[in-house]
Amino acid sequence: MEFDFATAGRIVFGPGRFAALPAIVSGFGPRVMIVAGGHAANLPGLDLLGSERLVVRTSGEPSIPRVSQAVDSARQFKPDVIVAVGGGSAIDTAKSVGVLSRNSGDILDHIEVVGRGMALKPETIPVVACPTTSGAGAEVTANSPIISPEHGVKASLRSPAMLPAIALVDPELTVSGPAAVTASSGFDALTQCIEPFVSVKANVLTDQIAAEGMRRAASGLRRAWTDGADIEARTDMSLCSLFGGLSLANAKLGAVHGLAAPIGGVTGGAHGEICAAMLAAATRVNVQSMIRRDFDNPALARYDTVAKLLTGRPEARAADGVEWLARIVADLRVPGLAALGLRRSQVDEAAEAAMRASSMKGNPIVLTHDEVAEIIETSM
Repeated sequence: MEFDFATAGRIVFGPGRFAALPAIVSGFGPRVMIVAGGHAANLPGLDLLGSERLVVRTSGEPSIPRVSQAVDSARQFKPDVIVAVGGGSAIDTAKSVGVLSRNSGDILDHIEVVGRGMALKPETIPVVACPTTSGAGAEVTANSPIISPEHGVKASLRSPAMLPAIALVDPELTVSGPAAVTASSGFDALTQCIEPFVSVKANVLTDQIAAEGMRRAASGLRRAWTDGADIEARTDMSLCSLFGGLSLANAKLGAVHGLAAPIGGVTGGAHGEICAAMLAAATRVNVQSMIRRDFDNPALARYDTVAKLLTGRPEARAADGVEWLARIVADLRVPGLAALGLRRSQVDEAAEAAMRASSMKGNPIVLTHDEVAEIIETSM
């Protein structure tokens, strides 16, 4: 048995722990850059950080122009630490700014697919990541997906140096999130537990973490959507998100995320909504494909375990898990891909791009073009 496991330098978790942020940040130095998404810049305590502060507000998914602009600001300001407060987009922006600021050249020198893909030096401005949504798990991952508007695709920056120095996860920061965001981010978190669990790169450590993440989502997702002030449900989903990030960073993802990147690039739709729209269909197609032509694949039994964890029924099988996923996606009113902007004329192109995506390398079976297209069409 061999495996590697990498994560943030330190994880601080629990309701109310955000109050410790000023003390945590003070250890890095007086110059603080704050990357804040949405209304996060108004959170109490941020005005206590450092003797010199630069606030960069973010909105929407990270894009090459926005990240480049933030990098220019960081190179001029020269912060000792970057504090990211917001959803996965804000955290991914901060991680990108941190590593690019300590490397030469610009983002196109280092980003995959649309850039030169040059390796990043293992140097970064330290990042303290404080998520305000339960979804991306970006506080413990070593990459950042970034949209290239010019090419209409998402590509990634990757480096071990992009792991945050500290992940500060306080479920209370997620309480004000609207129901739609709770649903879309929650399904992203759940997907990021399911896909590593059935991945070809799964290991004994990620198995335990991903399984617990699925249990937490089964307990908390519907409750957090129904009552955003339910702190126990919010804690469940913060754990699911954290555990999903830990799992994907060390065991890879699969078809849902392989598809989410090109579809997100084409439509600009929210990543979590795209994942939610395809999760049940991708699970069903994976299972049926293995039954047809790879019946000895150990992931078949793992999908049975996924069903048991989600339904709470010891006799559940993979088909029951698919049914559970389809039902909760419908109940939480997540739109299909057509409502998110995907046209049927784009299905083949998206399927072709997904088959080349790095996330597909973790999928438990190599899917054909027709099978990938089936996932998309069923999810419209």
